[in-house]
Amino acid sequence: MTDSAPEAAAQAASAEVTLADEFKTAFREHPAAVAIIAGQTATGPVGLTASSVSSVAVDPATLSFSVTRATGSAGGLLEAGDITVNLLSLDQETLALDFARSGAPRFTPEQGWEHFPTGEPYLPQARETLRCRIASTVKVGGSTIVLAEVLEVVHGSSTPPLMYQNRRFGRLDASSFDL
Repeated sequence: MTDSAPEAAAQAASAEVTLADEFKTAFREHPAAVAIIAGQTATGPVGLTASSVSSVAVDPATLSFSVTRATGSAGGLLEAGDITVNLLSLDQETLALDFARSGAPRFTPEQGWEHFPTGEPYLPQARETLRCRIASTVKVGGSTIVLAEVLEVVHGSSTPPLMYQNRRFGRLDASSFDL
């Protein structure tokens, strides 16, 4: 006769769902708008795709977003100080993917980037572009929350927003809302 208790215990342990797993699942299922956050550094432009952009205050106009590390593009944004938050439209999924993948083409002429007179790169074809100055950062675990004061807003495309849910891009069906 064999003892199956150790096997059962191992299966139960691997089947346990942690709070971190549950947290990730909850936010994976929560739809969010997609943005590309960009900045200009001494070595050139940097940018990344984000779905964590949120309004914080109206006076002064402030938004927040988070980055998971302070290296690479995220580190460049934190160093840049002045950044743009480009709220993407539904037809900009390829661009969002380019800025989400390490080594993908970024800031190419085909992507349509321009620069403010102050130097920050922006996408005139985005739904909205917010030119910002990083006001403060807060470390939380392995992430950094960024609070940025909005200096200027540029209105662009009226195309519906690009949304992200459960690791997929899509659209928000506003026609299904009953207001």
